[in-house]
Amino acid sequence: MSPIGRFVLLLCACCVYSQDFMEPSVNVLSEIAKIRSLEERMKNTEEALQRQSNVVTELTSTLRDVMNENAVLKTTLHTLQENMETLKTANEGSKVAFSASLLASGSGHEGPYRDVPSPLIYKKVVTNYGNGYDSNTGIFTAPVGGVYYFRFYAHCHADTRMAVSLYKNGNIQCSVFSWKPITNGNAGNGIILTLEKGDQMFTKLWQNSWVYDDPASYTSFGGFLLFPL
Repeated sequence: MSPIGRFVLLLCACCVYSQDFMEPSVNVLSEIAKIRSLEERMKNTEEALQRQSNVVTELTSTLRDVMNENAVLKTTLHTLQENMETLKTANEGSKVAFSASLLASGSGHEGPYRDVPSPLIYKKVVTNYGNGYDSNTGIFTAPVGGVYYFRFYAHCHADTRMAVSLYKNGNIQCSVFSWKPITNGNAGNGIILTLEKGDQMFTKLWQNSWVYDDPASYTSFGGFLLFPL
């Protein structure tokens, strides 16, 4: 090829390369738009992830609060159960009442004595909740401290002297008395007392006096707890 032909061919090739460079096959504006769209989607994704993270944090906090409340409720329930058991025990302990009459069967009298040997022993036990009364000694021993009510009755025949006193730990609290009635004599008395656990209550004849009883239970002794202390 002649030098002039080679020059013309080279000039054509340069024109082609120049055209390719000035008009590239890649659309730059379109690619920039795609990048911006991708950035926007990434931003939206990050915001969505942040919202989800916030929700998870709130749920975690709520779950923690629920667990704490559950622990408090368990503690409260346990305390209530303990209180119920305590109240149940206290309620059972507050059921104190007894009633007894002098003779277990038949009829007869007790006394008179120059020196009164011991408390009157009421052998016919009708009620003895709390097992405070001892029918072997005639003594009631308070199983719990509290305010109690006690009452006692005595009966005698004509022309006899009847006198009985109620004692707390050996100290007279109240009495009944009948001096040789024309027919039969009856008397009763009652009192409200504060007792400590272990305090003892009983009745005793006076010297040279006596009481009578039969299946009608004329002569009796009883009491009950009004409320514990």
